[in-house]
Amino acid sequence: MDIVKEKIVQAAGILEELKLDCWLIFVRETPVMADPVLPLVVGLEVVWESFFLFTPRGDAIALVGNFDQENFKRSGRFTEVISYTEGVSQDVRKVLNRLDPQRIAIDYSLNNVAADGLSHGMYLLLLDHLKKTPFVDRLVSAEELIGKLRCRKLPSEIAAVEKAAVIADQVWQQAVEKIVPKMTEIEIARLIERLIAETGNTHSFPTTVNAGSKTPAGHADPTDAKLSPGDLLHVDFGVQCDNYCSDIQRLLYLQRPAEKEPPPELIEAFHTVNEIITETATLSRPGVKGFEIDARARAMLVDNGYPEYQHALGHQLGRAVHDGGALIGPRWERYGITPSIPLEENNLFTLELEIMLPGIGCVGLEEDVCITNDGAKFLSPRQMELTVK
Repeated sequence: MDIVKEKIVQAAGILEELKLDCWLIFVRETPVMADPVLPLVVGLEVVWESFFLFTPRGDAIALVGNFDQENFKRSGRFTEVISYTEGVSQDVRKVLNRLDPQRIAIDYSLNNVAADGLSHGMYLLLLDHLKKTPFVDRLVSAEELIGKLRCRKLPSEIAAVEKAAVIADQVWQQAVEKIVPKMTEIEIARLIERLIAETGNTHSFPTTVNAGSKTPAGHADPTDAKLSPGDLLHVDFGVQCDNYCSDIQRLLYLQRPAEKEPPPELIEAFHTVNEIITETATLSRPGVKGFEIDARARAMLVDNGYPEYQHALGHQLGRAVHDGGALIGPRWERYGITPSIPLEENNLFTLELEIMLPGIGCVGLEEDVCITNDGAKFLSPRQMELTVK
């Protein structure tokens, strides 16, 4: 069974758990604007207006334009494939009348971008298709359903992310051998992405590079800033393998001439970041809420005399680098309810934080983990010691 079909089966169980009678996905012209759930439970693109309906009984119905139907039949993922030519309104009403769902989940969300795939225009079209039917008043958000479906990773999904994480670590080891002073941030990013391509995979997001303190850490693109002795090289990158993503951060210190070891403040900051990742991994268990873990990380930073980081400690991984659902982060307005969602077994997260050292750079590490009853399991070798060159 392919992963898409496995997720369709999983969706039926979550629908039953949440007492939802139907999950209705409504899309069109998906090469232009695709709902984020399509790769998860559909796996194909469409041109015309199309409906995908899933029920707790295991129904998986594709209602698509006649030119799209053959691909859906061949996929073997759907219990029923219905096609139309002139318009879809009559057919979707027939399907809903047959199913008679009392609670219909549709893809809108205030908290989870991965569950917010129904545009306002498509929502208005949906209401038009369902006008003068009782189903208009039965629509509810699919946010919780999609959150659980994306976050409860199947063994095949965990294996894919773990493979991507291991490849990323291997790429870093190769890159360290090739990185030398006077290379620009752009050249280092290109090196890493070329090494990823040589594995037969692609990068999961544009590589971020900081040559010491010359550029600020964050999501900015690499620059022409050159790496110099005394700089701490900070790299944030990931690999997309079998459609699943990893996301790690690694560090390399370039010694100055006659310098016997890195500056003591760098060593201290490196070990503090590593200790916080170790501690929070131990705390990351099913039932714990993300804000509780994040608060521990911030307390440890402050206790060691460092300022708090300005982001969440960890985000979920999967088909997207930021896979939605629960978040290991503070209860800030920008994160909505996500830090208060309890973690579950087999959620996949990053654990990441940094300490900024003036004149040296960003002491940032990031590891990919799987939530287990015994705490978070690391998916690839950690950077436990500062690499010096």
